[in-house]
Amino acid sequence: MNLLTFFGLVLKSSLFSTGGMGNVAGLHDDLLPRGWATEREFAESLAVGQVSPGPNGLWVVSFGYLLGGLRGALLALAAICLPPLLVLFVERLYRRVRDHPAVEGFMRGLALAVVGIFFVVLIGLLRGGGGPGVQSALIVLASLGLGITRRVPVFLIIGLAALAGVLLR
Repeated sequence: MNLLTFFGLVLKSSLFSTGGMGNVAGLHDDLLPRGWATEREFAESLAVGQVSPGPNGLWVVSFGYLLGGLRGALLALAAICLPPLLVLFVERLYRRVRDHPAVEGFMRGLALAVVGIFFVVLIGLLRGGGGPGVQSALIVLASLGLGITRRVPVFLIIGLAALAGVLLR
């Protein structure tokens, strides 16, 4: 096993996951086909991560140890620590330049792009069920109404919309 490639794969998996156990699937898909890890090693490292104190994402350190000894564990630890440090660096940089007109314009453009993508996904979801039905439209309107008030937490709106979708089917 090439430890530098292992570091790169763990870093990639950590960058594109949401934390905790989010990198399991990516690492599984990257390492098993290469023959660098077995199902048993995944299971053992996940078990160690679950019974050990601390964040669930540290299972990767035991996984690195199983695959590459102390060097593998240290590389895995560095790879899972770099993404949060990168976020902190970007946030600190943003604090310094956020009032610059170019940065403000970029953020406005980014916000508009996110809204545009949201509407594309929303239309796709509404079409996915055989066309937008009355129930789907009611859920969208109710969610939009609750969201505009800014008094109901987003996670609660999502949960209520999911519950309404299940009950109205």
